[in-house]
Amino acid sequence: MTNFVRDHGLVAVFVLMAVESCGIPFPSEVIMPLAGALAAGVGGAHLSLTAAILLGAAGNLVGSVVAYVLAARFGEPLLLGPGRWVGISRSHIELADGWFQRHGLLAVFAGRLLPAIRTYISFPAGMARVEPVRFVLLTFLGALPWSAALAVAGYELGNNYDRVSGPIQVVAVVLGVVLVGLVIAWVVRGRRLASRPSGA
Repeated sequence: MTNFVRDHGLVAVFVLMAVESCGIPFPSEVIMPLAGALAAGVGGAHLSLTAAILLGAAGNLVGSVVAYVLAARFGEPLLLGPGRWVGISRSHIELADGWFQRHGLLAVFAGRLLPAIRTYISFPAGMARVEPVRFVLLTFLGALPWSAALAVAGYELGNNYDRVSGPIQVVAVVLGVVLVGLVIAWVVRGRRLASRPSGA
């Protein structure tokens, strides 16, 4: 991934962020800080920081719209059938759906700021057929600060990026695992409560 971004610059930022938002686990927590570091001149690259942020958010939007349309048209049979070959699992859908059911349209915006949830929130939004214009607007408004924060962090880290990119990715993975674990615990608890005899 690092070499791809270094070799293809802003195009790679757009493509990888779009792919991530389709549910394929290319972490933006690595993509955008790397883009920021390259904007700072790491490796002799000279990307525009502003362009990287805007294209990162635009890629996120395009991928999210693709995910929304697929979910609206085909639903779970596609996501949990062929989708499993690109890393989509039932736990991902349950995680995003639980967040969406609790927070509604706010989840489309706020979900873009949370690891793991941000990658999959478009699927339940699509299955619920959230009004498309609102979905597009809230998705972009949520993706922009996320992309900006990560890119600016990478820019500030500059030549120290190689020393911290590993820990950044580890933290992102750990947060994702913790969130999935919490959702699984919540689902199990709900099923236990539902299976109890009434009045027990």
